[in-house]
Amino acid sequence: MTLDVTATETISADPDRVFDYATDPRNDPVWIGGIREARLLGQPPLEKGSSVRRVASFMGRRIEYVLEVAELEPGERLAMRSVQSPFPMAVTYSFEPAGGGTRMSIRVEGDKPGGIYRLAGPFLPRMVRRSVAADLRRLKGLLES
Repeated sequence: MTLDVTATETISADPDRVFDYATDPRNDPVWIGGIREARLLGQPPLEKGSSVRRVASFMGRRIEYVLEVAELEPGERLAMRSVQSPFPMAVTYSFEPAGGGTRMSIRVEGDKPGGIYRLAGPFLPRMVRRSVAADLRRLKGLLES
C-alpha cells in the first residue's frame, strides 16, 4: 500500500510567522496532535541535513522516529524523510502567501507500513488525512489568536 495524503489550510498570519512556528521542532507537541516529544538532534538552526527525533502516538501505539531535513527553503518549504521509523515516510510542509495570510499544506507520503499499520490498510489514508487536517486547524487556532 502506498500512502499519499495532502491537507491544506489558510491561516490569517504572515507566511514567515507560520513558517517559523511550524518548522520549529520545539512547537511540534503543541500543534501536532500525535506528537508527545520532539527535538532537534544537533545544534540549531534547523537546516538541510538536520535530524529531528519525534515520539508520537498513532493507533494507540507509541512510535519513535527520526526525520532528516531533505529540503529547506525558508518561508516556502520544508521536506523531511524518515531515516529511523517503523515505516518509510516523507513529510513536506509548503507555505505560500494567500490574501494577507498563509496557505499551508502538509503532504505525507509513505510506503509499505508493517505490523499493525498494515492491518489498517485501506483506512490508513483517511486516518492520516483526518489527523493532518486537525493539526492544521490547531495551528491556525494558535497563530490566529
